[in-house]
Amino acid sequence: MAVNPPFRILGIDPGTNILGYGVIEVNGTTLRLVEMNVIRLGAYRDHYEKLQHIFSGIREVIRQFKPAMVAVESPFFGKNVQSMLKLGRAQGVAIAAVMTEGLGVVEYSPRRIKQAVTGKGGATKEQVAAMLAVLLNADTRYVLSDATDAVAAAVCYHFSQGKIPKSAVVKKKGPRARAGGWTDFLKENPGRIVGGNR
Repeated sequence: MAVNPPFRILGIDPGTNILGYGVIEVNGTTLRLVEMNVIRLGAYRDHYEKLQHIFSGIREVIRQFKPAMVAVESPFFGKNVQSMLKLGRAQGVAIAAVMTEGLGVVEYSPRRIKQAVTGKGGATKEQVAAMLAVLLNADTRYVLSDATDAVAAAVCYHFSQGKIPKSAVVKKKGPRARAGGWTDFLKENPGRIVGGNR
């Protein structure tokens, strides 16, 4: 079995008006920022139309940047039930888009992501962005926190797992090598969708 370094991790910060996403590349112990951006949904008034654009948008991001694994920030607990319901739907649709593309997905709470990136679960968004600037040698000063939060989710996966995702491994089969697909991934990793500490 041979490994194909480097591999990429996609982080997603679900939202109903702005959805953040970030892609990092891991090569041994080196991290590199590939992309840090947002999908804007404010122009769509209908909630179901927003969900449709989240689904298609995430699939497009995956096809463009070809990550091996995806980390999603779980919704924080809020007092507004309707807002939480919509945010949960946005997260669910994002996860469905990831799985449709045949990738594994992990879910982390905001506190766990902050802990992994800064060492403090109660860190501010500004502190998270500042630490990412150091870790990835990137300018995060004028970037929306939705995007930096998404990158932080990807970095959290890297620090938490400490191993290469199965989908980044090339398996030898006969004269040709092929990448392990979603079916193989499920066989080797039952129950791969997991919740972070809340």
